[in-house]
Amino acid sequence: MEEIPNFLSTLIEYVSTWGLRVVGAIVILVLGRMVAGWVKNALVKSLAKTKVDQTLVPFISGMAYYLVIAFVVIAVMGLFGIPTASFVAVLGAAGLAVGLAIQGTLSNFAAGVMLLLLRPFRVGDLVETGGELGVIEEIGIFSTTMSSLDNIRIILPNSKVYGEKVRNYTGNETRRVDLVIGISYSDDIGRAIEIIQKTIADEPLALREPEPTVAVSNLGDSSVDLVVRPWCKTADYWTVYFNLTRHIKENLEAAGCTIPFPQHDVHLFNDAA
Repeated sequence: MEEIPNFLSTLIEYVSTWGLRVVGAIVILVLGRMVAGWVKNALVKSLAKTKVDQTLVPFISGMAYYLVIAFVVIAVMGLFGIPTASFVAVLGAAGLAVGLAIQGTLSNFAAGVMLLLLRPFRVGDLVETGGELGVIEEIGIFSTTMSSLDNIRIILPNSKVYGEKVRNYTGNETRRVDLVIGISYSDDIGRAIEIIQKTIADEPLALREPEPTVAVSNLGDSSVDLVVRPWCKTADYWTVYFNLTRHIKENLEAAGCTIPFPQHDVHLFNDAA
């Protein structure tokens, strides 16, 4: 029976010693996470009001969030009497094993840093990379978020983005519009070229410099193919593309030119045998 009072006294001693520390640790963790979220949101709002490139905002705010969380964890460990130096030593000893276990995550982080340093694209650019085509929405610590042209969210690991070819369609101020227009073999090629050149000149969004190119590119099976290559501002690319496609067809037909379609001649032979 003497063991019960001893057990109760020991239990009370442990509760009085560690109970408050556990409660304090929980409070610190909850408050720390709230503070980390507040710091992240405050940074996002403040950076949005400055001239900082919007590509850097998610990365900086994310780094600040995890930095505050790290301080919170260290504070909790100090509350339980765990020396910080010992904690750092343990992390150093386990660094190799952890690095091997999360090498994919570390490579994504390193790739994210390189993307921000080299700047192959920015938020809002239309980019083709990693087998995907879309508008860059965010460059995060570990992944890049983009929206496809039909508004589907795509999330790519940074290592996949940095390790592959990147085609930035909006990286330059101007773009060349490439069209192929077919005319009939019986049409006057010079006349057709004049009509196309005038159509380009009448398009207000087409640039006068560099000078557009209209030339014969191929003698096809059913048509004489003309390449039409005007220049425009990148933001006007699709408007110019659609306008010229329609107006060139209408103007060529109005001038008597023919837009041919694929056709085959069939020869029938009567086998007397």
